[in-house]
Amino acid sequence: MDLEVAHGAGSPRGKQKEKRGGESWGAVLLLAYQSLGVVYGDVATSPLYVYKSAFAGDDIRHSAGNEEIYGVLSFVFWTLTLISLLKYVLIVLRADDGGEGGTFALYSLICRHVRAGLLPGGGTREDLMAEQDKAAAAVGRRVSRARTLLERYRVLQRLLLLFALLGTCMVIGDGVLTPAVSVFSAVSGLELSMEKEHHKYVELPVTCAILICLFALQHYGTHRVGFLFAPIVCIWLLCISTIGLYNIIRWNHHVYRALSPYYMYQFLKKTQTGGWMSLGGILLCVTGSEAMYADLGHFSQASIQIAFVSVVYPSLVLAYMGQAAYISQHHSFESSYHIGFYVSVPEKLRWPVLVIAILAAVVGSQAIITGTFSIIKQCSALSCFPGVKIVHTSSTVHGQIYIPEVNWILMILCLAVTIGFNNTKHLANAQGLAVITVMLVTTCLMSLVIVLCWNKSIFLALGFLLFFGTIEVLYFSASLVKFHEGAWVPITLSFIFMIVMSVWHYGTIKKYEFDVQNKVSVNWLLNLGPSLGIVRVRGIGLIHTELMSGIPAIFSHFVTNLPAFHQVLVFLCVKSVPVPHVEPEERFLVGRIGPKEYRLYRVIVRYGYRDVQQDDLEFEKDLIHSIAEFIRSGGSDQNGLMEGSSEKTCERLSSISSGAVPLWEEEQNGEEADGTASPNKEINQQTVSSAQAQPKKRARFVLPKSAQVDGEVRSELQELMDAREAGMSFILGHSHMKAKSGSSFVKRIVINFFYEFLRRNSRGPSYAANIPHASTLEVGMVYQV
Repeated sequence: MDLEVAHGAGSPRGKQKEKRGGESWGAVLLLAYQSLGVVYGDVATSPLYVYKSAFAGDDIRHSAGNEEIYGVLSFVFWTLTLISLLKYVLIVLRADDGGEGGTFALYSLICRHVRAGLLPGGGTREDLMAEQDKAAAAVGRRVSRARTLLERYRVLQRLLLLFALLGTCMVIGDGVLTPAVSVFSAVSGLELSMEKEHHKYVELPVTCAILICLFALQHYGTHRVGFLFAPIVCIWLLCISTIGLYNIIRWNHHVYRALSPYYMYQFLKKTQTGGWMSLGGILLCVTGSEAMYADLGHFSQASIQIAFVSVVYPSLVLAYMGQAAYISQHHSFESSYHIGFYVSVPEKLRWPVLVIAILAAVVGSQAIITGTFSIIKQCSALSCFPGVKIVHTSSTVHGQIYIPEVNWILMILCLAVTIGFNNTKHLANAQGLAVITVMLVTTCLMSLVIVLCWNKSIFLALGFLLFFGTIEVLYFSASLVKFHEGAWVPITLSFIFMIVMSVWHYGTIKKYEFDVQNKVSVNWLLNLGPSLGIVRVRGIGLIHTELMSGIPAIFSHFVTNLPAFHQVLVFLCVKSVPVPHVEPEERFLVGRIGPKEYRLYRVIVRYGYRDVQQDDLEFEKDLIHSIAEFIRSGGSDQNGLMEGSSEKTCERLSSISSGAVPLWEEEQNGEEADGTASPNKEINQQTVSSAQAQPKKRARFVLPKSAQVDGEVRSELQELMDAREAGMSFILGHSHMKAKSGSSFVKRIVINFFYEFLRRNSRGPSYAANIPHASTLEVGMVYQV
């Protein structure tokens, strides 16, 4: 089945670009202010633990002098400048996928330009490749060879997906470690504000209590307290920059010399192995940089760039310079807290700064937790993660979601690593490896985007890969060498999540292939005749299927065993496609199966990985309107589309003007709705939380007497309306996967044990949660793959 999607000015991507391009400076500055509380909470709190982590090794701490302190400052400055400013702010932010960012956004961007998608009904379909022909005409011979290489070899496509999943797993690991590191480092200020014999008994309980409260409040959503985030981060940045400037002026105003790259060379030359290992702690100065790209969908490229360049970057540079200025005049490194953040804070300000730091750490942790929810939702929508319950905590901001199962798993893991390590050294080592792995994945995927999507020279892509890849590999090696000192945590977590994602993806692919191989031909259905060989009863039957063409085996199984079926049959295929959003007017694709008198339709409903799926009432109304418009516009002999013919089987619904569908909408209680509804018209209707508290209202659709339509079309529309009034029944397949006899031992373990275990303990499809249980019928089948 061919699906047509235009990516012009009227397409989802075109509309988003037009919207972003038309933003006023006032709106951009407001977004820049708001982004401070959502995007930069993590990177803003990194001064709490960078120096402490850099000098955590005994060799470098005991021999530290001004040259070593200047060397660390030089590394921090240039890492922040090259990675955060140059790479992310100036380059990577430009690689948006319809306004969205993140590891999976890069992957879907590549899949849409190259036929490299492995997801069923996703990245390999023609409807997602409209840009490919334009790109192919513009690229040179070398780029064509690169694309051909990736399209031809299946193993390269699998490696690309595994690479994207690796980055995703490390982001999830970062969601476990960042709250622990940030909150524990903020609470560590108690060791200077309290007596030494008491602080060690207070830090861990306080940290755990804050973390429990943080995760327990997630179900309220960030919009409830989001208005506090930006002021807290602004106050924190003002605080650390002011303290940094004070320390520079009072203790060492020559510290600016450390910004020279010469001190990096001197640092590595003098410290050698100890200095190289300390890079794992220095790396933490850019933790949270990935959030700038991952949260791109909530803001805009210009707003994030303005906030970082004008506020965040100068504040962080002053903070790190101020700490170095203070430490350079206080060489007492007997205890680790003598190199921490709080030692450079004037004693009279330590308690207020401690409170602000804890609040800022909570804000930074909130950002990474929300980001983890978002990326798991993307993976689940693209069949790379088991189904989970997704709760949208905001009716206006689509990105604010809450996933209960994931939230409690993150809390348990976060508390486990906090209690298990009970110090920031091992936690920082673990976080450093997770952060640098995500950055390496982004660098590699970005180099592919430069060649395949931006159509730039392959030498430019190699230059990007070599320059940033060399820097990140250096940090990666320094983090990996600390495997026994905490770095094993993100590797273990990523390995577990990778197994879960890979098994789920493999099982989903095998299930889809079974559906394709065992689907029933359209000719089999047509041979049954208009009555399908059974009694047609009143109502609409919705058969959910993963197939975009053909008749699912579940239907033949159902028809063979039951003597009756509905007068109108709709084969409904709900697809999550690897684009962020699908516009409402482009969501429903309607086609006809067989002659008109059969009353068989195929409807493909497409959702982007950031879209919110509709509830059952809104969905039913839009579905009926879409089918009715298809009948009206394609019901004539010359436009009627029949699956299995030489013509295209699916008519794309373009933007429909109000009044195009010849239907009037009424409430069942007799109150007439205003005007004529259409698929792209937003219907304001309150969702009732409890059916017992207030009965749900259903719209009643009738044909106006004055409608000028063909008699045959009117008859088909009237039958659709009568069937709708009789009610809808939802037919769902309930499959059980089983490996074929003779399969390998590994395949039997993966399918019979792991995949089935995940399927039984995961949520069903998201659309199934919105279906009324009283109208649902499940048909069981065993899939032998």
